[in-house]
Amino acid sequence: MTEHPDPAGPRAPRSEPPRDLAGLQRRLAEFAAARDWQPYHTPKNLVAALSVEASELVEIFQWLTPEESARVMSDPRSAYRVRDEIADVLAYLLQLCEVLGVDPLAALAAKIDRNEERFPARGAGPDAPAGPDGPDPGTATEGS
Repeated sequence: MTEHPDPAGPRAPRSEPPRDLAGLQRRLAEFAAARDWQPYHTPKNLVAALSVEASELVEIFQWLTPEESARVMSDPRSAYRVRDEIADVLAYLLQLCEVLGVDPLAALAAKIDRNEERFPARGAGPDAPAGPDGPDPGTATEGS
């Protein structure tokens, strides 16, 4: 196939988009600003949108067996849907962090530190949970 020149002239090479959180937050903010969406990006609206997108991710897994859910990424169509919904959840979470002035990596690091204190590893001390009576690992991020 022969490439035809663009009648508008040569285009500047597209730079590689940022893959760091700050760069992605900047791209999201620029995207919203170019469309005059900032008035709608209130904490309340962003949290609601985040909840909706998280629910759309849940919907993909809702009626799957545990075994089927473990294989969801092996089907190209479901893998695409999962990646797309994860991107939506992350986009709204990053926008919410930007609006509230929260550093998401610092918040996560602090949360992990608190969870390590609250839920010590087995054998990490005399009061460490030892067996089925210990906390459910799935609840390690509940509460504050």
